[in-house]
This record gives sequence, C-alpha cells and structure tokens, in this order.
Amino acid sequence: MHGLWNLQTLWFVLICVLWIGFLFLEGFDFGVGMLLRFVGRNPDEKREVIHSIGPVWDGNEVWLLTAGGATFAAFPNWYASMFSGFYLALFLMLVGLIIRGVSFEFWGKVDSPRWRNVWEWTLGIGSFIPALLVGVAFANLIHGVSLSPQGNYTGSFFDLLNPYALLGGVTTLLLCIGHGATFLSLRTIDPVKQRAAAISRIVLPLAALAVIGFVIWTLADSSNRTIGLWIASIVAIVAVAAAAGLATQGRSGLSFIAGGLGIASVVAGWFFALYPNVMVDSNDSAYNLTVWNAASNHYTLVVMTVVALILVPIVLIYQIWTYYVFRHRIGRGGALPKLGNMLSDPAKPTPPAAGTKV
Repeated sequence: MHGLWNLQTLWFVLICVLWIGFLFLEGFDFGVGMLLRFVGRNPDEKREVIHSIGPVWDGNEVWLLTAGGATFAAFPNWYASMFSGFYLALFLMLVGLIIRGVSFEFWGKVDSPRWRNVWEWTLGIGSFIPALLVGVAFANLIHGVSLSPQGNYTGSFFDLLNPYALLGGVTTLLLCIGHGATFLSLRTIDPVKQRAAAISRIVLPLAALAVIGFVIWTLADSSNRTIGLWIASIVAIVAVAAAAGLATQGRSGLSFIAGGLGIASVVAGWFFALYPNVMVDSNDSAYNLTVWNAASNHYTLVVMTVVALILVPIVLIYQIWTYYVFRHRIGRGGALPKLGNMLSDPAKPTPPAAGTKV
C-alpha cells in the first residue's frame, strides 16, 4: 500500500535524518580541516585547531557509514544504481575521507615543518573533496540523471558536473566552511578564535547567497514543489542569513546553531524535493526509482526498524556524552584548560600536564 505511513517512507525519513546528522556534525569537521592553514600560524596554533575536533571527527563519520548501510539494506536498488552510476565521484569522496583520516594521525608524528606541511595540505584537500561532492551528488539526484529501464545510470562522470549540481556542491562547501569557522570560534582561544570569527563573517554571507540561489533554482526546476519543500527552503534561507548576521555581531554560539539549522533544512529540502522518488530519470519519469520499487521486502524493513529502535538511542546517548565531556575550549598548544580557569580567564589556559601527548 502506497500510503503516507509505511515502512518505506519511514526509512526514507530515517536516511534523511542520518544525512542531516552527518552534514551537521561532519560539516564543521570539514570546515576545520579546510581552515587549518588559514587560522593556525604556528605549530601550537595548528595543534589547537586539530585538537578542537580530535576526539570527535571519526565518530562523526559514522553517520555517513550508517546512512550508506541503511540505504543498502532498506533500498538496495537505489544503492546499486547510485553507487555504480556515481562510482567515480563516490570513489573520490572516499579517497578524500581516507587521506583526511591519515592526516589527523600523521601530522604530529615527525617534528618537521616539511612533514607537517604535507599533511596539512592533505587534510585540507581531504576535507574539501567530500564537502563539495556531497552537494553535487544530491543535486544530481534532484535534477535527474539518465537511467536505463533497469534503473542503471547510463551517463558519464562529466554529465554529473552540470551547472545546477556544481551550485549544489558550492553551497555545501560554503556551508561547511562557515560552520567550521563558527565552531572554531567556540572551541579555541585568541588569536585562533579571532581569525576563525573573521572568516565566518566573510564566508557565511556567501553561503547565504549560495543557499538562496540553490533554493530558487530547485523550486523553479522541480516538478515536486510540495509544502514540505517550501517550508524547508524558507527555513534554510532564513537560518543561514541569520547565522551570517549573528556572526557579524560576534555571537558565535547562536550563529553556529543557526548555521546548523540551515544545513539541516537544506538536507531536508533535498529529500522533500525527491520524495517519493529516490532517483529521477532525466528523460522518462516512468524509469524513476521510487521508495516503492527500490525498497527491500517488508520483513527486512520490519527487522531493520526493530534494530534501529534499540540501537539508535544508545548511539545518540553516547555521542551526546562525548560532546559533553569535550565541551571546553582548547588552549594554546592543544591543552585542555580546567573549567574553573577557563571561566575566570579563558585566554590563559593551563599548560598540559607532564607526559600529556600533544
């Protein structure tokens, strides 16, 4: 039955939530990686930047893995068509994530400017690639790609680099940079904090303009202009514009929240623009993949739902606890100031304890 309340729709919504979690959390990680060489001027400052996301970056990537796994299990036909058709783009995204993870681990292994310079560049590139390509991929899903009657992608890699998709990529890229800049302004001390805040005042207005352009193009191009898409589009524009205004006023905390809401609304807009499709054929709507013809059987979806109801709350509680534990600002040289010292004089954190690995 193709009603609103069914397991196919439920899992479509859950996958949307997973992508929101990924871009909200990993978005500022990508931004931090891209900004490392711009806000850090010496090894201590760069260590401070890296340590701001050091305890959480790998956990944030789990949202992407879970989204991919959920897509494979709930919508195997969607997974097969997208991961085979977008193979090169997704491979590049995977390479970016790999070199990014390696950069975190290797940056401090050798006390050599040349060694650190190499891994700083790979960290920036490894953050840039997925931040750009995730927007390109979803914009292509909305815009439509060439599919065969069997649901296989028949275009080329360069067909994916159309103007609308590139605008989608630029939009997610700017959102991640702005999100990372406001995050750094909350997690670091001067002078890194001031440099990050200055970048957020420049990048977030550009992100707002990109969101406006992408939203207008989506509404003009989409044949699926539902009330949900309109609401998500309006919220996205207002939230990112508010984030830009709040950053200008130096209110980094509220700017970070508003920017995160903007990212969530953009992702929600993607899924509203798609539903009930998961992949749109650019030539014949009869070949569209939908939540119905791309889904697993009912029994599989029931088992997945039971498992998700048990495990997802546990994962959320753990991740919330992690962010609570590592909630304080990072001091100079990557040291974690004691809470009392940070509240009394946040610009003068305590040095790391003897034997602390920095």
